[in-house]
Amino acid sequence: MRPIDAEIEQVSEAILDYLERNRETIPKQPDKAAIIAMIGKLQHILFPTHFEGGHIRGGSLKNRIGVMLEEVAHELALQTGFALRHDFSCKSRPQEEVNEAADEIALQFIKRIPVIKEHLESDVEAIYKGDPSAYSKAEIIISYPGAYAGMVYRVAHELYLLSVPLIPRIMSEYAHSVTGIDIHPGAAIGKYFFMDHGTGIVIGETTVIGDHVKLFQGVTLGALSTQGGQNLKGVKRHPTINDHVTIYSGASILGGDTIIGQGAIIGGNAFVVKSVPENTRVTVKNPELQFRNNRNISARVELDQTEFWFYAI
Repeated sequence: MRPIDAEIEQVSEAILDYLERNRETIPKQPDKAAIIAMIGKLQHILFPTHFEGGHIRGGSLKNRIGVMLEEVAHELALQTGFALRHDFSCKSRPQEEVNEAADEIALQFIKRIPVIKEHLESDVEAIYKGDPSAYSKAEIIISYPGAYAGMVYRVAHELYLLSVPLIPRIMSEYAHSVTGIDIHPGAAIGKYFFMDHGTGIVIGETTVIGDHVKLFQGVTLGALSTQGGQNLKGVKRHPTINDHVTIYSGASILGGDTIIGQGAIIGGNAFVVKSVPENTRVTVKNPELQFRNNRNISARVELDQTEFWFYAI
């Protein structure tokens, strides 16, 4: 007998005992791999000529999209049926009723795909017009992490609006893991949304973002405090960003009462916890810079205390 065999037996028995004691209270989980595969199919549906080789003729494309829509609807209904069991209101409902609810949710989601596509096309347009390094819209759709994270967000948000448990967050956290962009599916984001580079962007659940908003890498749209825990559920904790706002890299905008006015510009590394009027520029003034040469001789530039400066644009 190997030294580890006894430990394997002990751990296995503990797990089996736990499952036996909780068999009636632990619902089956949605399949994460199936949900990720569904994202891939939706990407093909939303941008078919970019992910099907670009050579499919009209008739065959229509048939292909039809098949994939049926596959997505079937898989979404199946996984939603599992997810609904995690909702308190569904725990005591007959399985047949839960399945019917899941089928209806899948149907409603399919009906929303044209709206999702419309938003995504506006996002791609914003990226193309705002990024001089983009050679084509195809390049953006196929390769830009911001475009991918935005696509997953748009899908997850519709499921969030349909009150689907678990699945929207599984989708958004998968996109987070592959792009470094963390967008909660509950956030409300308007058209022509542009994340430049994107890495490190965090957008909280109750964030509201208008149209034509541009975020650079490392921006946080977050809560001032989460010490209230579950008591804060449903409370507006994250900021509101109005139309035509630009927020540069490393800026943090926090708090549910914080409103960034239309046309405002938030400079890099700004820490904003109060509302900003429209058409205002916010920058961080006078950081301290230190210079050191190879002979270990240093010089420090002493500047005034950091403060916010507001400029009319």
